[in-house]
Amino acid sequence: MIKILLLEDDELFAETLIDNLEEYDYQICHTSNGESFLASAYENNFDIYLLDINVPLIDGMKSLQEIRRLNDNTPAVFLTSYKDKETLKNGFLSGCDDYLTKPFDIDELDLRIKSLLKRSGKSYDLIQFENLIYDPLIQTITKDGVDMACGQKVNELFKLFFENRGKIVTKEMIVTRLWGYDEEYSEGSLRVYVTKLQKLFDTKKIYNIKNIGYKIEF
Repeated sequence: MIKILLLEDDELFAETLIDNLEEYDYQICHTSNGESFLASAYENNFDIYLLDINVPLIDGMKSLQEIRRLNDNTPAVFLTSYKDKETLKNGFLSGCDDYLTKPFDIDELDLRIKSLLKRSGKSYDLIQFENLIYDPLIQTITKDGVDMACGQKVNELFKLFFENRGKIVTKEMIVTRLWGYDEEYSEGSLRVYVTKLQKLFDTKKIYNIKNIGYKIEF
């Protein structure tokens, strides 16, 4: 799982951002000031840094400068309300790799994170079964190297079954993963996604457990 260190002192914004990023399967460590950010960076390995600029104790730019001084080249993105060219210039001079002004679209942030991870050659775990591979970075399932264009819900279902291989996956587990607690779903749509996933396998792998859920033979 991709690990992100977030520096953001606006607690409400941070909570919203974390909730959204976790939907993309990122693991987030949140710090609210420059000192705690540097302490976390020193003690742990992260794949991406996301930093606000105007934060307490040590601002985001100085924090990143210190990181770079220690030859830490982890990709970094500034998330800030500043829009002037001088701040933008100083941000890149301090060592950032990208820059997003608030408010921003979470999908755009996700795409930029993925782009930086690719460029930096960061490693992450592929989920593989026989000739099927799920790539968590670009969120695609390929079969014999061909992108199956399954869509997000089938991708999530594949991960859910893989995480619980050999066990029964209840309908409640599927609904929670694919729709969450606040979204509406139907039994028919649930079966559609299970059927789509089943068709990816060359032989029958998913078995219906009546009135309970499903079990997959991985």
